[in-house]
Amino acid sequence: MNKAKKVVLIALIGMVGFGAMSFKGSYFEISKNLDIFASLYKELNTYYVDDIEPADLMRKGIDAMLKSLDPYTNYISEAEIEGYKMQTTGKYGGIGAAIRKVEDFVVISEPYEGFPAHKAGLRAGDVIKEIEGKSAKGKNTDEVSKILRGNPGTDVKIKIQRPGESRDLPFTLTREQIKLKSVPYYGMLDDETGYIKLKSFTDKCGRDVANAYTELKEKHDMKQLVFDLRGNPGGLLNEAVNVSNIFVDKGEEIVSTKGKIKEWEKSYVARNNPVDTDMPVAVLISNSSASASEIVSGVIQDLDRGVVVGQRTFGKGLVQTTKNVGYNSKLKLTTAKYYIPSGRCIQAINYSEKADDGSVKKIPDSLKTEFKTRNGRVVYDGGGVEPDVDVERKKYANISRTLSSKQHIFNYATEYYQSNDKIAEPEDFKLTDADYDDFVKFVEGRKVSYETKSEKLLEDLKKSTEKEKYYDAVKDDIADLEAKIKSDKERDLVKHKEEIKRLLELEIISRYYFSNGKVKASLQTDEDVAAAIKILNNKTEYEAILAGK
Repeated sequence: MNKAKKVVLIALIGMVGFGAMSFKGSYFEISKNLDIFASLYKELNTYYVDDIEPADLMRKGIDAMLKSLDPYTNYISEAEIEGYKMQTTGKYGGIGAAIRKVEDFVVISEPYEGFPAHKAGLRAGDVIKEIEGKSAKGKNTDEVSKILRGNPGTDVKIKIQRPGESRDLPFTLTREQIKLKSVPYYGMLDDETGYIKLKSFTDKCGRDVANAYTELKEKHDMKQLVFDLRGNPGGLLNEAVNVSNIFVDKGEEIVSTKGKIKEWEKSYVARNNPVDTDMPVAVLISNSSASASEIVSGVIQDLDRGVVVGQRTFGKGLVQTTKNVGYNSKLKLTTAKYYIPSGRCIQAINYSEKADDGSVKKIPDSLKTEFKTRNGRVVYDGGGVEPDVDVERKKYANISRTLSSKQHIFNYATEYYQSNDKIAEPEDFKLTDADYDDFVKFVEGRKVSYETKSEKLLEDLKKSTEKEKYYDAVKDDIADLEAKIKSDKERDLVKHKEEIKRLLELEIISRYYFSNGKVKASLQTDEDVAAAIKILNNKTEYEAILAGK
């Protein structure tokens, strides 16, 4: 057997080997198709008219095969291992900086405090022009991340363009092991209410939450807690169990899993003594809270341990397991569904049932099943965790979203930082009217175009009247409406001044006080947080919700 064919067979057998027992009846089909695939790969590589890259061809084939299953089953190559480690442990080898794409280049959006990028003097807004002597123009954030990451102790050379500087600045950065904090911020919202933000379910995050909880309770006399899981995409299943265990008794079942094979039928219980089972808790969730976040918020709800506040969660009730498939690469595949204490699975999409065009749909309300919490409250499966207190998701104005997406707010914050050595503390910093006028001047001449819903409807109306031969009769009215909308849009910077000012303030605060300062400042005007505090302060209503009254 030639080497290429052998490698393919080893890789593909590795992918299916873990469940070989379930394939006994179709072993011949598996063997036959693996043989066909290896032969086809060899023939393409040998005889195709143009030169092809074997590794690239194989990767496309693997990705296409896995794409037919669900979006969480992925192949992780050796080059992507650092990114995978970061997702599961919060650790990776690199320079310690968040990055974003701005026009043709990737820029530093935040150097992490205390890590190589910060220690070397890199700043938010620095444009990465070269990496290891090669132009970075046109590269996306994933491509740049792969180059910047590497083994701790190794060097990476970059050149950056800094606003206000006439020449590119060279930097040699020594990579370190970067450990991102699973709990980026915790503190007191008022004399009685504590706040903990959990960013991801990485290794030992349960310990980090418990330590933050204990400190707030013992040092600050916390009487009630707002626990923030908004935007948390999930992570390790065992850490979801550990975080839940902080609030519920030892021996309590947290989650169970069921898969195609017996190996994945497991029950996970709280194994430690809880930190506190009595303190009132409000858990914040959002549309982008997923997986482990949904386990924890679902446990708090199903066991009537606290009140859930915010918006319905994402709806990911699938469990992934990683398998080594050779050459330091892995397969992350969906092996089971998880079920929270009431018995429900909150998976919102059935990926096994796809339309002819490959699309999938969310499970309709008519097919959802009713379950009961410990106190008898009705909850449903098939669509994420529904909050007990629903807070309408904040919708930003078109002008605000455009200023953010076009990087005008980010770029103005960079310019502001260049001109101001220091600002007030995060909770005290406010932009003046003169500062805002300066921002308006900064925006002049830059791209701030966007289409409103009214403009789209008006364009649709124009097309309909043209098609139905009514346009000549209404064209003056349509033109008049277009003019009025355009005129009013030009005032959007004035109409939405307070909203835009707040976005500017938060971006500027992050330049001086990093993500901690930004979180701290944002809590002051956070509608979800305000709703959570209101419920916690109203003990009668809090208890009534948990009692199902």
